[in-house]
Amino acid sequence: MFEQIILLFTLIASFLIAVILSPITIPFLRKLKFGQSIRDEGPKSHQKKSGTPTMGGIMILLSILLTTIIMISKFLAFTTEIWLLLFVTLGYGVIGFLDDFIKVVMKRNLGLTSKQKLVGQLFIAIIFYLGLHLLDFSTEIAIPATNFSFDFGWLYFPLIIVMLVGASNAVNLTDGLDGLLAGTGAIAFGAFTVLAWNAEMFDVAVFCGAVVGAVLGFLVFNAHPAKVFMGDTGSLALGGAIAAVAILVKLEILLVIIGGVFVIETLSVIIQVISFKTRGKRVFKMSPLHHHYELSGWSEWRVVVTFWLVGMLFAILGIYLEVWI
Repeated sequence: MFEQIILLFTLIASFLIAVILSPITIPFLRKLKFGQSIRDEGPKSHQKKSGTPTMGGIMILLSILLTTIIMISKFLAFTTEIWLLLFVTLGYGVIGFLDDFIKVVMKRNLGLTSKQKLVGQLFIAIIFYLGLHLLDFSTEIAIPATNFSFDFGWLYFPLIIVMLVGASNAVNLTDGLDGLLAGTGAIAFGAFTVLAWNAEMFDVAVFCGAVVGAVLGFLVFNAHPAKVFMGDTGSLALGGAIAAVAILVKLEILLVIIGGVFVIETLSVIIQVISFKTRGKRVFKMSPLHHHYELSGWSEWRVVVTFWLVGMLFAILGIYLEVWI
């Protein structure tokens, strides 16, 4: 019961911090002219969003870090797992911040080059792995809904690299419509809050609860029509964090299910690129997938709510496979 109260306080505190920070941060970002540049090849309806303050992920990061540190120091105890989670979240957030900064301040619309971004992502992933190695972390992976598991051995290292880099980029691709990532992110981290709690990893559950509160608080200002975008600062941080959580709770395979929306968005891009390069034809009107539905005549809000519902189904399925089977 005590842990449940801590978790509830964490969610509420993180939500309030994000909500309080937003009216302070948004005008500040607007004053600094940290406005989003909309690429010409994107949907024409998005051109009206040009100039909307971006880098709002700073508010999410601050809320997560402050809430987690306060709640852990007051009611639980700092563990290596928590420090690793904070390191990955902040590390990927810094990469995203640099990417956003180059885009909006230095007026280089593509931000960091793909190689620069990848080097940073790999560096953080390697440090994360080394931290796990010091913990003598298990390299076994359990198959959901079964009693089977298999030991990856030395292959667990490249798996972690792929998970962290892949998840951060997949979540980043999903951040394309008002409230889309904030909503799907809250749902996915909500599922991992339940699963970390079920595994009695209360410190990780508190971290996940802090993320849920932070993105919901951000959603108040990011829902359509958005007053602020999270930018790569937020999306890369959330992607790295959710992969790190799945690894620490030993639910690596379930990340693919609970993060199903992120997986589908990424696959749509891969399919589009392969099809165009091999056949000269596009499968979708535009990728990632959410743009396909926009160009098919769906309203932005309809696309977002539909993806939220799909994300909820994936989250329920993930919890069901782990807790009730």
